[in-house]
Amino acid sequence: MISSSARPYIDASVPVLRAHGLAITTAFYQNIFAELPQLTNLFNMGNQANGAQQQSLASAVFAYAANIGNPDALGPVVNRIVHKHVSVGVRAEHYPIVGRHLLGAIAQVLGDAATPPLLAAWDEAYTALATIFINAEKALYADNAMEPGQTRSMRVTEVALQGEDVLAIRISPADGGAAPAFKAGQYLSVKVDFGDGRQQIRQYSLSDAPRDGSLRISVKRDGEVSNWIHQHVTAGSELQVSPPFGDFTIDTESNEPVVLLSAGVGITPMIAALNRIAQVNPGRYVIFGHAARDRAHQAHQGDLAAARAAMPNLQIVTFYEKAEEGSDALAGRMEVARLPSWPRSETNVFLCGPLPFMQAQWQALVGAGVPVTRLHREVFGPEALDHLL
Repeated sequence: MISSSARPYIDASVPVLRAHGLAITTAFYQNIFAELPQLTNLFNMGNQANGAQQQSLASAVFAYAANIGNPDALGPVVNRIVHKHVSVGVRAEHYPIVGRHLLGAIAQVLGDAATPPLLAAWDEAYTALATIFINAEKALYADNAMEPGQTRSMRVTEVALQGEDVLAIRISPADGGAAPAFKAGQYLSVKVDFGDGRQQIRQYSLSDAPRDGSLRISVKRDGEVSNWIHQHVTAGSELQVSPPFGDFTIDTESNEPVVLLSAGVGITPMIAALNRIAQVNPGRYVIFGHAARDRAHQAHQGDLAAARAAMPNLQIVTFYEKAEEGSDALAGRMEVARLPSWPRSETNVFLCGPLPFMQAQWQALVGAGVPVTRLHREVFGPEALDHLL
């Protein structure tokens, strides 16, 4: 990926990035937004405000340096980011701008330690990685017959509150055309214009199987964009959305047993998968584990009830932090030992939820004998890449 002369400088950067990565990415975002404030439209400014995006980029830069000779480890991460970039309209011409500011931030934070050979090595490494992204994104744009940033108008046909804070929104193409095909686990990007010149894009997982020429997303009331959607989107509204993207795709078509584990609004892609399995293979053995704060905060209970009635080999286990007396839910956080048994080495496990949930379940599943190759996860929000570090 990079030359033998540059490699020692990248290897030597690993401990430096571990110590100073967050300072570098913080400076990077401050500088790039100061020069090009219009780029804030492509970034989740909520994650900028709480520091999650800076930490995620620091983890990504560190993971790249630590695994630069291990393309098998980097490949899945690159693919995930490519899908995210295409869903928000990243363009090839953005990469030189990002590279200039990333190198500038390294020089700014490291000072005299950022020697010309070190910066030259990182320039080479960044250019190699940028080329991979540009080529992969060009191919994905072509596969979807779209230009960067292109969206489609979708008309809202139904909204339904799911629990205390999740709004399920069913949409159909406003032009009367066919709804795009998708796989369970994928998401749509929704573009919101606030009317004051600001624009933001957020990703929402598809939360139902394909049906009736429509799509459904589920939006948790959390953050400026999602709150705006809860307050303003009603039946008859129109939304600007991307085609479905995302490399986290759940196996819904085979006959093999499958385990679907989620927490909070992470239930949405699992419901899409469950509903699809109910359509094509209702006799399949499925373990569906979900963790929620309490019954009032559990979304898509109606979907689960319908799936239970249609699928004789479906095992549903719900965990509530605050379980009510007489509830079928188990009290406390999700524990692998409290789930039904399954052949650990032969079954795919799909995970989705907040990062702490993902980390805890990943470790517990590996400890219970599930091979890492059988684990597939989607984190809502910036990825920590802890499984690579």
